[in-house]
Amino acid sequence: MKAMIFAAGLGTRLAPLTDSCPKALIEVGGKPMLLRAIERLRDAGVSEIIVNIHHHAAMIRDYIDGNDFGVAVTVSDESDMLLDTGGGVVKAAPLLRGDGPVILYNADIFTDFSLVEMVKSHCQSGADVTLLTDDRNTSRYLLFDAAGRMTGWRNVTTGEERSPYDRSSLASCRQLAFGGIHVIDPSVIDRLVVYRSEGKFSITPFYIDTCDTLDIRCYTPSESYTWVDIGRPESLARAQALCV
Repeated sequence: MKAMIFAAGLGTRLAPLTDSCPKALIEVGGKPMLLRAIERLRDAGVSEIIVNIHHHAAMIRDYIDGNDFGVAVTVSDESDMLLDTGGGVVKAAPLLRGDGPVILYNADIFTDFSLVEMVKSHCQSGADVTLLTDDRNTSRYLLFDAAGRMTGWRNVTTGEERSPYDRSSLASCRQLAFGGIHVIDPSVIDRLVVYRSEGKFSITPFYIDTCDTLDIRCYTPSESYTWVDIGRPESLARAQALCV
């Protein structure tokens, strides 16, 4: 099983911390977020991890080269152009292709739920994509039908909706917040490359545009768990407090 950690972001909301340090190397509880992600993926059975880099790319490369993580870690260099999640996967596609599921993991997510259980749920369901979701408050939601299949996207602030389905069918759908962790079938990588073969783009529009032909499902852990996006000073402080 392979995984990709998204570690290329600028981390502008955490400035001035990220002026001299990439967000992925910011420490929570004395441990860089990148290391936390690598260890969680390794302990879930991942045998090869690809890390995309852009902002302070040399610092992340040096960190990876200077440590033995007990798992193979390879860099996908986006120094020339920050590619976002979709473009990042397309660039790393030759490294990600294989036989088993692929985990996509945002480096700025501080969490402790069982990745093993999420992968198990993905494999048992036969889904093409499984997304970590929850019912926390946000402005933008993914929409899912009663069977847990994705049907579209909604911005509750503006009222905008996007979906390949008839809008009238969306009223009864659940709206859930995405948690920054995906499990995808390797075939989805090829679909993504066909969708857009190069350049910068988010993977979310791809999910929205293909949710009528791809089986994209929600996953919420059955046990209580911690989830913090450390991308803002106040949420970083909250994650730090959880480690005291």
